[in-house]
Amino acid sequence: MAVVADAVVARFSSSLAQSAAEVREAQQLRYRIFAEEMGADIDGGSDGIDADRFDPYCDHLLVRNAAGQVVASTRLLSDARAAEIGEFYSEHEFEMDAIRQLDGRKLEVGRTCVDADYRTGSTIAVLWSGLADYVADRQFDYLFGCASIPLDHTDDAQRVINVLHTRYLSAPDLRVAPRVPLPLYGIDFDKVRMPPLLKAYVSLGARACGKPFWDKKFACADVFMLLNLRELHPRYARRFLGPRLAARRARTAG
Repeated sequence: MAVVADAVVARFSSSLAQSAAEVREAQQLRYRIFAEEMGADIDGGSDGIDADRFDPYCDHLLVRNAAGQVVASTRLLSDARAAEIGEFYSEHEFEMDAIRQLDGRKLEVGRTCVDADYRTGSTIAVLWSGLADYVADRQFDYLFGCASIPLDHTDDAQRVINVLHTRYLSAPDLRVAPRVPLPLYGIDFDKVRMPPLLKAYVSLGARACGKPFWDKKFACADVFMLLNLRELHPRYARRFLGPRLAARRARTAG
């Protein structure tokens, strides 16, 4: 995996799940965060897992602490594997014709979660570093996924969404349509606090592709985010994605 700061590497490492047992570790982390912490309506069974029919088609990227515990994870669904199952996960929430028509390889990043005790820049840096190697090795052109905004503080969520629509909106021909739109209203956003993962998305140059989906099961607003890897923000490309993908960006931009 890509190398980040030495102190970070000493505390965390990232790798792809290589067995059903490792996938289950990610699913258990997802359940603890989505169901137990966020209150999502998930039937985790006796093992307390968050699982669905997409998991067998995905690669699962894990971040472990020094003790070997999984403290962060995300799952990765390529366009080729999505074709096998018949759809991307995001298509449950959005009409995605504009994204499907993009010329190039696409990767869906989803079910991203970080343990509450490890929600720091260091953990996210290692997660993104692992993702960078995955993308560089397989030469994807676009990353996309749903960034979730909790609705427990409705005004705060609206502020975040308003910032996205004002400063980080995609071109009109890249918009998606939510199948259940979240009602929106105007509200001042001078003191908005962007969720860490969403902040990482926009720092890299990702764009919000329209109005959010209202995920009532998870009590959150899902914003469809798209990152064209040829448009990585130069200030953050090396910091978040490591030297290999930063170098690739420089070559394609030249």
